[in-house]
Amino acid sequence: MYPAEIVMPMKAELTDEGFSELLTATEVDNTLNMNGTTLVVINSVCGCAAGTCRPGVVMAVQNAMKRPDRLATSFAGFDIEAVNKVREHMLPYPPSSPAIALFKDGSLVSMVERHQIEGRPAQVIAQHLIAVFNEHCN
Repeated sequence: MYPAEIVMPMKAELTDEGFSELLTATEVDNTLNMNGTTLVVINSVCGCAAGTCRPGVVMAVQNAMKRPDRLATSFAGFDIEAVNKVREHMLPYPPSSPAIALFKDGSLVSMVERHQIEGRPAQVIAQHLIAVFNEHCN
């Protein structure tokens, strides 16, 4: 498990933008099984999370005409119970961090895995997410 002093500033990059933290399996189940859309980011300490994932997600949320009903996040290697539960909901995709998933009415409708984040500019991730929001969000 990562030390809190390392993780907390990285968590704040999303929570300061309105993302709620999913810290327990029960919170994950309750949130993901709600009607409407929920964007979940599995946050990470890696460079691609800092350089492109978090900035791309924030850009998408700030600039989208259509947005998910809920924004949520859990941190890999720190919020272990919650991340394990989120990953169950992300099946059949293998564990990935960082990762970005959109759920609609309890079902996974879009998944962005680490290999789709690494090496891509934040703007490209944001554009992709905005297209996903336009397709699935009201």
